[in-house]
Amino acid sequence: MTGSSADRLRRLRWVLTAVFTATNMLGLAAFAWWMIRDDAREGVSRTDAELRRVTSSVSRLVVFDQTIDFSLVNVDELNDSCPQFAIMPGGAPTFQAHLSGRACVPMDAAVLSGLAAGAVRNRTVVTGYQHGTGGELVRVRVEPLLNQARTPVGAVVAVTDMRPEQQRHNHLVLLVLSGLAVLVGGLAVVAHILSGRAIRPAAAALQQQEVLLAETAHDLRTPVAALRALAETALDNPAQRADLLPRTVRLAVRMGGIIDGLLTRARLAAGVEHLAIQPVWLDQLVSGVVDETPADGAQITLTAAPTKVNADPALLQRAVANLVDNAVRYGRQPGAEAIVHITVAGGTVTVADHGPGMDTELMDESFDRFSSTGGSSGLGLSIVRWVAQAHGGTLSVYNADEGGAIFELTLPVSTS
Repeated sequence: MTGSSADRLRRLRWVLTAVFTATNMLGLAAFAWWMIRDDAREGVSRTDAELRRVTSSVSRLVVFDQTIDFSLVNVDELNDSCPQFAIMPGGAPTFQAHLSGRACVPMDAAVLSGLAAGAVRNRTVVTGYQHGTGGELVRVRVEPLLNQARTPVGAVVAVTDMRPEQQRHNHLVLLVLSGLAVLVGGLAVVAHILSGRAIRPAAAALQQQEVLLAETAHDLRTPVAALRALAETALDNPAQRADLLPRTVRLAVRMGGIIDGLLTRARLAAGVEHLAIQPVWLDQLVSGVVDETPADGAQITLTAAPTKVNADPALLQRAVANLVDNAVRYGRQPGAEAIVHITVAGGTVTVADHGPGMDTELMDESFDRFSSTGGSSGLGLSIVRWVAQAHGGTLSVYNADEGGAIFELTLPVSTS
Protein backbone atom coordinates (compact mmCIF):
# COMPACT_ATOMS: atom_id res chain seq x y z
CA MET A 1 0.00 0.00 0.00
CA THR A 2 1.33 3.39 -0.93
CA GLY A 3 -0.68 5.19 1.76
CA SER A 4 -2.26 8.59 1.66
CA SER A 5 -0.48 11.77 0.58
CA ALA A 6 -0.09 12.76 4.23
CA ASP A 7 1.52 9.39 4.99
CA ARG A 8 3.91 9.83 2.07
CA LEU A 9 4.85 13.28 3.32
CA ARG A 10 5.53 11.88 6.78
CA ARG A 11 7.71 9.15 5.28
CA LEU A 12 9.51 11.77 3.21
CA ARG A 13 10.19 13.76 6.36
CA TRP A 14 11.76 10.74 8.02
CA VAL A 15 13.80 9.99 4.90
CA LEU A 16 15.09 13.57 4.82
CA THR A 17 15.89 13.32 8.51
CA ALA A 18 17.81 10.07 7.98
CA VAL A 19 19.75 11.39 4.98
CA PHE A 20 20.67 14.65 6.71
CA THR A 21 21.69 12.83 9.91
CA ALA A 22 23.67 10.14 8.09
CA THR A 23 25.53 12.66 5.95
CA ASN A 24 26.55 14.75 8.92
CA MET A 25 27.32 11.66 10.99
CA LEU A 26 29.78 10.46 8.34
CA GLY A 27 31.52 13.83 8.40
CA LEU A 28 31.63 13.87 12.20
CA ALA A 29 32.84 10.26 12.32
CA ALA A 30 35.67 11.08 9.92
CA PHE A 31 36.62 14.10 12.03
CA ALA A 32 36.48 12.02 15.23
CA TRP A 33 38.66 9.31 13.65
CA TRP A 34 41.19 11.92 12.55
CA MET A 35 41.21 13.49 16.03
CA ILE A 36 41.70 10.13 17.75
CA ARG A 37 44.44 9.05 15.35
CA ASP A 38 46.21 12.41 15.62
CA ASP A 39 46.05 12.29 19.42
CA ALA A 40 47.58 8.81 19.41
CA ARG A 41 50.41 10.00 17.18
CA GLU A 42 50.95 13.08 19.33
CA GLY A 43 51.10 10.90 22.43
CA VAL A 44 53.77 8.68 20.89
CA SER A 45 55.69 11.73 19.69
CA ARG A 46 55.69 13.25 23.17
CA THR A 47 56.83 9.96 24.65
CA ASP A 48 59.63 9.60 22.10
CA ALA A 49 60.74 13.18 22.75
CA GLU A 50 61.01 12.45 26.46
CA LEU A 51 62.98 9.28 25.81
CA ARG A 52 65.26 11.16 23.42
CA ARG A 53 65.96 13.72 26.11
CA VAL A 54 66.96 10.95 28.52
CA THR A 55 69.24 9.04 26.12
CA SER A 56 70.92 12.18 24.83
CA SER A 57 71.49 13.58 28.32
CA VAL A 58 72.83 10.31 29.70
CA SER A 59 75.18 9.88 26.72
CA ARG A 60 76.70 13.29 27.45
CA LEU A 61 77.17 12.42 31.14
CA VAL A 62 79.25 9.28 30.44
CA VAL A 63 83.01 10.02 30.73
CA PHE A 64 85.46 8.00 28.66
CA ASP A 65 88.91 7.72 30.21
CA GLN A 66 90.92 4.54 30.52
CA THR A 67 87.61 3.15 31.75
CA ILE A 68 84.01 4.30 31.47
CA ASP A 69 83.06 6.58 34.34
CA PHE A 70 79.39 6.73 35.44
CA SER A 71 79.94 9.09 38.39
CA LEU A 72 78.24 12.03 36.70
CA VAL A 73 75.34 9.79 35.76
CA ASN A 74 74.90 8.65 39.35
CA VAL A 75 74.59 12.18 40.73
CA ASP A 76 72.29 13.51 38.00
CA GLU A 77 68.58 13.78 38.71
CA LEU A 78 67.81 11.61 35.70
CA ASN A 79 69.25 8.64 37.62
CA ASP A 80 66.38 8.74 40.14
CA SER A 81 63.46 9.79 37.91
CA CYS A 82 61.26 8.37 35.20
CA PRO A 83 61.70 7.39 32.42
CA GLN A 84 64.28 4.86 33.64
CA PHE A 85 67.35 3.95 31.62
CA ALA A 86 70.14 1.44 31.39
CA ILE A 87 73.68 1.69 29.95
CA MET A 88 74.42 -1.70 28.40
CA PRO A 89 77.63 -2.97 26.71
CA GLY A 90 75.59 -4.31 23.83
CA GLY A 91 77.29 -7.72 23.63
CA ALA A 92 80.85 -6.47 24.11
CA PRO A 93 81.77 -6.99 27.77
CA THR A 94 83.91 -3.88 27.99
CA PHE A 95 82.14 -2.52 31.08
CA GLN A 96 79.65 -3.44 33.73
CA ALA A 97 76.04 -2.57 32.81
CA HIS A 98 74.60 0.40 34.66
CA LEU A 99 70.92 0.62 35.65
CA SER A 100 69.29 3.85 36.78
CA GLY A 101 68.49 4.14 40.45
CA ARG A 102 64.70 4.04 40.03
CA ALA A 103 62.82 1.16 38.40
CA CYS A 104 59.64 2.78 37.07
CA VAL A 105 58.57 -0.39 35.26
CA PRO A 106 60.16 -3.86 35.76
CA MET A 107 62.18 -4.94 32.72
CA ASP A 108 64.13 -8.10 31.91
CA ALA A 109 67.85 -7.30 31.72
CA ALA A 110 68.25 -9.76 28.87
CA VAL A 111 65.71 -7.84 26.79
CA LEU A 112 67.56 -4.58 27.43
CA SER A 113 70.87 -6.20 26.54
CA GLY A 114 69.43 -7.54 23.29
CA LEU A 115 68.12 -4.12 22.32
CA ALA A 116 71.51 -2.55 23.06
CA ALA A 117 73.29 -5.20 21.00
CA GLY A 118 71.09 -4.50 18.00
CA ALA A 119 71.73 -0.76 18.18
CA VAL A 120 75.50 -1.28 18.50
CA ARG A 121 75.56 -3.77 15.66
CA ASN A 122 73.52 -1.56 13.29
CA ARG A 123 75.00 1.73 14.55
CA THR A 124 71.51 3.26 14.61
CA VAL A 125 68.89 4.52 17.03
CA VAL A 126 66.09 2.03 17.70
CA THR A 127 62.59 2.93 18.95
CA GLY A 128 59.64 0.65 19.48
CA TYR A 129 57.39 -1.21 21.87
CA GLN A 130 58.29 -3.95 24.31
CA HIS A 131 56.65 -5.60 27.29
CA GLY A 132 57.75 -5.41 30.89
CA THR A 133 58.14 -8.44 33.08
CA GLY A 134 54.55 -7.98 34.24
CA GLY A 135 53.18 -7.73 30.68
CA GLU A 136 53.09 -3.90 30.71
CA LEU A 137 53.35 -2.18 27.34
CA VAL A 138 56.46 0.02 27.32
CA ARG A 139 58.09 2.34 24.83
CA VAL A 140 61.85 2.09 24.42
CA ARG A 141 64.55 4.14 22.75
CA VAL A 142 68.02 2.72 22.22
CA GLU A 143 70.83 5.14 21.31
CA PRO A 144 74.39 3.88 20.62
CA LEU A 145 76.99 5.08 23.14
CA LEU A 146 80.00 6.42 21.25
CA ASN A 147 83.49 6.76 22.67
CA GLN A 148 85.97 9.50 21.81
CA ALA A 149 86.78 7.76 18.56
CA ARG A 150 83.08 7.82 17.66
CA THR A 151 82.95 4.03 17.92
CA PRO A 152 79.91 2.36 19.51
CA VAL A 153 80.96 0.68 22.76
CA GLY A 154 77.50 0.22 24.18
CA ALA A 155 74.06 1.75 24.17
CA VAL A 156 71.75 3.82 26.36
CA VAL A 157 68.32 2.19 26.64
CA ALA A 158 65.49 4.45 27.93
CA VAL A 159 62.22 2.82 28.94
CA THR A 160 58.86 4.34 29.86
CA ASP A 161 55.52 2.82 30.84
CA MET A 162 52.83 3.51 28.24
CA ARG A 163 49.87 2.77 30.52
CA PRO A 164 49.35 6.39 31.66
CA GLU A 165 49.44 7.54 28.03
CA GLN A 166 47.02 4.79 27.07
CA GLN A 167 44.65 5.79 29.85
CA ARG A 168 44.80 9.44 28.78
CA HIS A 169 44.16 8.48 25.16
CA ASN A 170 41.30 6.14 26.08
CA HIS A 171 39.71 8.93 28.11
CA LEU A 172 39.93 11.21 25.08
CA VAL A 173 38.41 8.49 22.88
CA LEU A 174 35.52 8.13 25.33
CA LEU A 175 34.95 11.90 25.35
CA VAL A 176 35.07 12.09 21.54
CA LEU A 177 32.67 9.18 21.06
CA SER A 178 30.31 10.55 23.71
CA GLY A 179 30.40 13.97 22.07
CA LEU A 180 29.83 12.32 18.70
CA ALA A 181 26.75 10.52 20.02
CA VAL A 182 25.38 13.75 21.50
CA LEU A 183 26.04 15.68 18.30
CA VAL A 184 24.44 12.99 16.14
CA GLY A 185 21.39 12.98 18.40
CA GLY A 186 21.20 16.77 18.26
CA LEU A 187 21.64 16.70 14.48
CA ALA A 188 18.82 14.17 14.21
CA VAL A 189 16.51 16.49 16.13
CA VAL A 190 17.58 19.50 14.05
CA ALA A 191 17.22 17.47 10.87
CA HIS A 192 13.71 16.43 11.84
CA ILE A 193 12.77 20.06 12.53
CA LEU A 194 14.36 21.33 9.30
CA SER A 195 12.79 18.54 7.23
CA GLY A 196 9.44 19.45 8.74
CA ARG A 197 9.96 23.06 7.69
CA ALA A 198 11.14 21.95 4.26
CA ILE A 199 7.99 19.97 3.54
CA ARG A 200 5.71 22.50 5.21
CA PRO A 201 4.84 24.22 1.88
CA ALA A 202 3.99 20.84 0.38
CA ALA A 203 1.92 19.92 3.44
CA ALA A 204 0.14 23.27 3.29
CA ALA A 205 -0.56 22.82 -0.40
CA LEU A 206 -1.84 19.31 0.25
CA GLN A 207 -4.05 20.57 3.05
CA GLN A 208 -5.43 23.32 0.82
CA GLN A 209 -6.13 20.75 -1.87
CA GLU A 210 -7.99 18.54 0.60
CA VAL A 211 -9.91 21.55 1.94
CA LEU A 212 -10.84 22.60 -1.60
CA LEU A 213 -12.06 19.12 -2.45
CA ALA A 214 -14.04 18.86 0.79
CA GLU A 215 -15.57 22.32 0.38
CA THR A 216 -16.40 21.66 -3.24
CA ALA A 217 -18.18 18.43 -2.37
CA HIS A 218 -19.95 20.03 0.59
CA ASP A 219 -21.11 23.19 -1.16
CA LEU A 220 -22.12 21.59 -4.44
CA ARG A 221 -23.98 18.63 -2.99
CA THR A 222 -27.22 20.54 -2.26
CA PRO A 223 -27.45 22.63 -5.48
CA VAL A 224 -26.50 19.64 -7.62
CA ALA A 225 -29.26 17.59 -6.00
CA ALA A 226 -31.71 20.45 -6.49
CA LEU A 227 -30.65 20.90 -10.11
CA ARG A 228 -31.14 17.21 -10.78
CA ALA A 229 -34.57 17.30 -9.14
CA LEU A 230 -35.60 20.27 -11.29
CA ALA A 231 -34.34 18.55 -14.43
CA GLU A 232 -36.17 15.30 -13.61
CA THR A 233 -39.37 17.21 -12.80
CA ALA A 234 -39.16 19.11 -16.10
CA LEU A 235 -38.53 15.85 -17.94
CA ASP A 236 -41.54 14.16 -16.39
CA ASN A 237 -43.84 17.21 -16.61
CA PRO A 238 -43.45 19.00 -19.95
CA ALA A 239 -46.22 21.46 -19.00
CA GLN A 240 -44.13 22.81 -16.11
CA ARG A 241 -40.93 23.36 -18.08
CA ALA A 242 -41.65 27.06 -18.61
CA ASP A 243 -41.83 27.54 -14.84
CA LEU A 244 -38.90 25.29 -14.00
CA LEU A 245 -36.45 26.71 -16.55
CA PRO A 246 -35.88 30.07 -14.78
CA ARG A 247 -35.33 28.27 -11.49
CA THR A 248 -32.84 25.96 -13.19
CA VAL A 249 -30.93 28.93 -14.61
CA ARG A 250 -30.83 30.68 -11.22
CA LEU A 251 -29.59 27.49 -9.58
CA ALA A 252 -26.88 27.09 -12.23
CA VAL A 253 -25.80 30.69 -11.63
CA ARG A 254 -25.63 29.97 -7.90
CA MET A 255 -23.48 26.92 -8.53
CA GLY A 256 -21.15 29.01 -10.68
CA GLY A 257 -20.85 31.54 -7.88
CA ILE A 258 -20.05 28.78 -5.37
CA ILE A 259 -17.33 27.35 -7.61
CA ASP A 260 -15.88 30.81 -8.20
CA GLY A 261 -15.85 31.46 -4.47
CA LEU A 262 -14.17 28.14 -3.74
CA LEU A 263 -11.44 28.81 -6.28
CA THR A 264 -10.92 32.33 -4.92
CA ARG A 265 -10.51 31.09 -1.38
CA ALA A 266 -8.25 28.23 -2.45
CA ARG A 267 -5.95 30.63 -4.32
CA LEU A 268 -5.86 33.03 -1.40
CA ALA A 269 -5.11 30.26 1.08
CA ALA A 270 -2.38 28.81 -1.14
CA GLY A 271 -0.79 32.22 -1.61
CA VAL A 272 -0.98 32.05 -5.41
CA GLU A 273 -3.38 34.98 -5.70
CA HIS A 274 -1.22 38.04 -6.31
CA LEU A 275 -2.78 41.18 -4.90
CA ALA A 276 -2.92 44.14 -7.25
CA ILE A 277 -2.77 46.73 -4.48
CA GLN A 278 -3.70 50.24 -5.52
CA PRO A 279 -5.63 53.23 -4.12
CA VAL A 280 -9.37 52.51 -4.34
CA TRP A 281 -12.32 54.80 -3.54
CA LEU A 282 -14.10 52.53 -1.12
CA ASP A 283 -17.39 54.48 -1.15
CA GLN A 284 -17.66 54.26 -4.94
CA LEU A 285 -16.80 50.55 -4.98
CA VAL A 286 -19.44 49.74 -2.35
CA SER A 287 -22.03 51.83 -4.19
CA GLY A 288 -21.37 49.87 -7.37
CA VAL A 289 -21.69 46.57 -5.53
CA VAL A 290 -25.03 47.61 -4.01
CA ASP A 291 -26.36 48.63 -7.43
CA GLU A 292 -25.39 45.24 -8.92
CA THR A 293 -26.68 43.08 -6.03
CA PRO A 294 -30.20 41.64 -6.58
CA ALA A 295 -32.35 43.03 -3.79
CA ASP A 296 -34.86 40.14 -3.79
CA GLY A 297 -37.32 42.41 -2.01
CA ALA A 298 -34.80 43.63 0.56
CA GLN A 299 -34.55 47.26 1.64
CA ILE A 300 -30.90 48.35 1.23
CA THR A 301 -29.72 51.77 2.34
CA LEU A 302 -26.23 53.14 1.81
CA THR A 303 -24.54 55.99 3.68
CA ALA A 304 -21.04 56.67 2.39
CA ALA A 305 -18.35 59.26 2.96
CA PRO A 306 -15.43 59.61 0.54
CA THR A 307 -12.67 57.26 1.72
CA LYS A 308 -9.71 55.81 -0.08
CA VAL A 309 -8.03 52.52 0.84
CA ASN A 310 -5.12 50.46 -0.47
CA ALA A 311 -6.59 47.24 -1.84
CA ASP A 312 -7.03 44.89 -4.76
CA PRO A 313 -10.24 46.17 -6.41
CA ALA A 314 -11.43 42.76 -7.67
CA LEU A 315 -10.96 40.97 -4.36
CA LEU A 316 -12.37 43.86 -2.37
CA GLN A 317 -15.43 43.94 -4.60
CA ARG A 318 -15.90 40.21 -4.04
CA ALA A 319 -15.63 40.62 -0.26
CA VAL A 320 -18.14 43.48 -0.10
CA ALA A 321 -20.52 41.60 -2.40
CA ASN A 322 -20.36 38.59 -0.07
CA LEU A 323 -21.20 40.74 2.95
CA VAL A 324 -24.15 42.37 1.20
CA ASP A 325 -25.39 39.06 -0.21
CA ASN A 326 -25.12 37.44 3.23
CA ALA A 327 -27.18 40.26 4.80
CA VAL A 328 -29.82 40.13 2.05
CA ARG A 329 -30.19 36.34 2.26
CA TYR A 330 -30.08 35.74 6.00
CA GLY A 331 -30.50 39.13 7.70
CA ARG A 332 -34.28 38.98 8.02
CA GLN A 333 -36.89 37.84 10.48
CA PRO A 334 -39.09 34.90 9.47
CA GLY A 335 -41.80 36.05 7.07
CA ALA A 336 -40.40 39.62 6.85
CA GLU A 337 -38.37 41.35 4.19
CA ALA A 338 -34.70 42.00 4.77
CA ILE A 339 -33.57 45.44 5.92
CA VAL A 340 -29.88 46.17 5.35
CA HIS A 341 -27.99 49.34 6.30
CA ILE A 342 -24.53 49.89 4.79
CA THR A 343 -22.14 52.58 6.02
CA VAL A 344 -18.77 53.50 4.51
CA ALA A 345 -16.37 55.79 6.37
CA GLY A 346 -12.73 55.88 7.47
CA GLY A 347 -11.71 52.74 5.55
CA THR A 348 -14.48 50.67 7.15
CA VAL A 349 -17.50 49.06 5.52
CA THR A 350 -20.28 48.36 8.05
CA VAL A 351 -23.14 46.08 7.01
CA ALA A 352 -26.02 45.84 9.50
CA ASP A 353 -29.16 43.77 9.12
CA HIS A 354 -32.41 43.27 11.08
CA GLY A 355 -32.19 39.50 11.20
CA PRO A 356 -32.00 37.13 14.17
CA GLY A 357 -28.37 38.07 14.82
CA MET A 358 -25.39 35.85 15.45
CA ASP A 359 -25.08 33.20 18.12
CA THR A 360 -22.28 34.56 20.30
CA GLU A 361 -20.88 31.07 20.85
CA LEU A 362 -20.66 30.51 17.08
CA MET A 363 -19.28 33.89 15.98
CA ASP A 364 -15.73 32.59 15.53
CA GLU A 365 -17.01 29.49 13.72
CA SER A 366 -19.09 31.61 11.35
CA PHE A 367 -15.91 32.47 9.44
CA ASP A 368 -14.87 28.83 9.10
CA ARG A 369 -15.80 26.48 6.29
CA PHE A 370 -19.07 24.58 6.51
CA SER A 371 -20.51 26.77 9.28
CA SER A 372 -22.92 29.67 9.41
CA THR A 373 -25.91 30.81 11.39
CA GLY A 374 -28.32 31.05 8.52
CA GLY A 375 -28.02 27.80 6.64
CA SER A 376 -25.22 28.76 4.24
CA SER A 377 -21.90 26.98 4.01
CA GLY A 378 -20.05 29.90 5.54
CA LEU A 379 -17.93 30.18 2.41
CA GLY A 380 -18.88 33.80 1.70
CA LEU A 381 -17.85 35.08 5.13
CA SER A 382 -14.74 32.91 5.00
CA ILE A 383 -13.69 34.63 1.78
CA VAL A 384 -14.32 38.05 3.35
CA ARG A 385 -12.06 37.15 6.25
CA TRP A 386 -9.33 35.90 3.91
CA VAL A 387 -9.51 39.09 1.85
CA ALA A 388 -9.28 41.22 4.99
CA GLN A 389 -6.26 39.29 6.26
CA ALA A 390 -4.56 39.40 2.86
CA HIS A 391 -4.80 43.22 2.92
CA GLY A 392 -3.69 43.58 6.52
CA GLY A 393 -7.23 44.44 7.61
CA THR A 394 -9.82 42.89 9.90
CA LEU A 395 -13.34 41.52 9.80
CA SER A 396 -15.41 41.88 12.97
CA VAL A 397 -18.94 40.81 13.79
CA TYR A 398 -21.21 41.55 16.72
CA ASN A 399 -24.90 41.83 17.51
CA ALA A 400 -26.75 45.13 17.72
CA ASP A 401 -28.70 45.95 20.88
CA GLU A 402 -31.93 46.32 18.93
CA GLY A 403 -31.33 43.03 17.08
CA GLY A 404 -29.55 41.96 13.95
CA ALA A 405 -25.91 41.31 13.09
CA ILE A 406 -23.29 43.95 12.26
CA PHE A 407 -20.25 43.16 10.13
CA GLU A 408 -17.31 45.56 9.94
CA LEU A 409 -14.67 45.20 7.24
CA THR A 410 -11.70 47.49 7.94
CA LEU A 411 -8.87 48.11 5.47
CA PRO A 412 -5.73 50.27 5.54
CA VAL A 413 -6.54 53.84 4.52
CA SER A 414 -4.57 55.24 1.58
CA THR A 415 -2.59 58.41 2.22
CA SER A 416 -2.00 59.20 -1.44
